[in-house]
Amino acid sequence: MPSAAGTASGKLPVVVWVLSACTFLMGTTEFVVAGLLPEMADDLGVSVSQAGLLITAFAIGMIVGGPAMAMATLRLPQRRTLILALILALTVFALGHVVAALSSSFTILLMARVVTALATGAFWAIGFVIATAAAGSGNSTRAVGVMMGGLTLANVIGVPIGSFAGQFTGWRGPFWALAVLSALAAAFIGRFIPTVGQRAEVSVRAELRALRQGRLWLALAAAALIMGGVLATYTYITPLLTDRSGIGQGAVPLVLIGFGAGSLGGTAAGGRMGERRPMATAITAAAATALTLFLLVPLSNSPVTAIALVFLMALMGFTVPPVLTSLAVRLAGDAPTLTSALTTSAYNTGIAAGSAVAGLAMDSALGLTGPALVGAVFAALSLLPLIALAVSGTPHRARIVAQRTRSTHVKDDAATPASQR
Repeated sequence: MPSAAGTASGKLPVVVWVLSACTFLMGTTEFVVAGLLPEMADDLGVSVSQAGLLITAFAIGMIVGGPAMAMATLRLPQRRTLILALILALTVFALGHVVAALSSSFTILLMARVVTALATGAFWAIGFVIATAAAGSGNSTRAVGVMMGGLTLANVIGVPIGSFAGQFTGWRGPFWALAVLSALAAAFIGRFIPTVGQRAEVSVRAELRALRQGRLWLALAAAALIMGGVLATYTYITPLLTDRSGIGQGAVPLVLIGFGAGSLGGTAAGGRMGERRPMATAITAAAATALTLFLLVPLSNSPVTAIALVFLMALMGFTVPPVLTSLAVRLAGDAPTLTSALTTSAYNTGIAAGSAVAGLAMDSALGLTGPALVGAVFAALSLLPLIALAVSGTPHRARIVAQRTRSTHVKDDAATPASQR
């Protein structure tokens, strides 16, 4: 069996990278529809705005599945139980894609997307348990970061490839590919999962009690609004690019690569700048996101400006989530497991609401620019909870957590021989 535990040098175990590859598939699944909307709408006999509900449906499944599975898996220590749960999640994920690929009914396809999202939520909950346990306490944060990196790569690589492949195989081709790849993952992932011991006693009551922190809900509200703004626009970006900007269908995957590169840069910038000035970074980036989305309304009739604004939308929009995720977990204190799941649910709440309202706007007199205007409003509204967070200052509990973290780092540095620094 491959190495299951992290090494003293900080090398992550193989299972963390395997889990990251699986999250790449799941990130691709959630957003690949954005690049296939026109083809799916034509084939299923629905409007483009109705086809956008496929992203809304997935987000709704994640809203429910994430927290529910996080609580259900709080006390899953045995290796065999973890393996069976993870394989079951991947199997349901694969079957959901098979049903979607075979379906000619839009309603059945919507249901398949919800079931697939529930499996994704289960995978995330179990995957976090395995990744952090395998990496050890010293590398747990890095392990989660690598696992989440699969989502970022999905935007950079997976979604554009899915859009490109769909032009040659039809929209069902990417769904079949995802079904096969996830089935292979289900078949082989068990051999990479290490034996994990009983985790520290986890109190469900403590997890729920810690959620009374008011500033936590401000952070979650901001997370929902900023992600809702970006994804409201992104969901319907293909018809905007082809029918308004005049960009050929074959070039759309290249624009999606630009979006993915922007999201990668924004995530990196948010993680780095957010360490020093979290609220200033989040507020500035959110304001820039709102402005960028608003400018898409009058300026998207030019292909050059449209491409530039799509890149900036991702760069600015994805700068905010790392700051809010870190802040939410820190504010939660005694509820890291449930809060991580709630943060994911907050993002997906924004995606569900944003894409749904954007679809209505697209069917209105606003037309193709409606989703961008909806996105601008959502992003602008995110400034309200962000400013409230900044004005209310750092709560006592968060200061204590931060001070303890710094003390731990100082002690670790002092205990490390100079030759190893």
